[in-house]
Amino acid sequence: MISKKAKYALNALVHLARKYGDGPTLISTVAEEENIPQKFLETILLDLRNAGILGSKKGKGGGYYLRKPPEDVNVAQILRLFDGAIALLPCVTFRFYERCEECKDEETCSIREAFQKVRNESVRIFKNHTLKTLVEREDVLSKRKS
Repeated sequence: MISKKAKYALNALVHLARKYGDGPTLISTVAEEENIPQKFLETILLDLRNAGILGSKKGKGGGYYLRKPPEDVNVAQILRLFDGAIALLPCVTFRFYERCEECKDEETCSIREAFQKVRNESVRIFKNHTLKTLVEREDVLSKRKS
């Protein structure tokens, strides 16, 4: 399960992706429209800014905005930023590898092999889901609903 922080980050980023190119959006607007506690959102947006995904502008007309096009930000990046490894076992993660203490032989471990397949497929799916594709999917689903 992903953390609340990662989920809120994704919701805020989809919101900002919808407004890409329109200029900065106030934190209070994102918080209200996405039902995210404002204080919590402030720390999330700061983390995203520090990661180079968002930019910010102070003063009148200020707020946060995407620094990268929506098609250049994917779910895998956000999950790794807020939750660390995507893999379920440390021995199959790409960036956070650790050997399992109880493992006798990684090369022949069938458990590792199974979890590596899950990790690879999960990463593939998360990388293919960009902010742009998430916005487009919401639009399609919302049209079906109405």
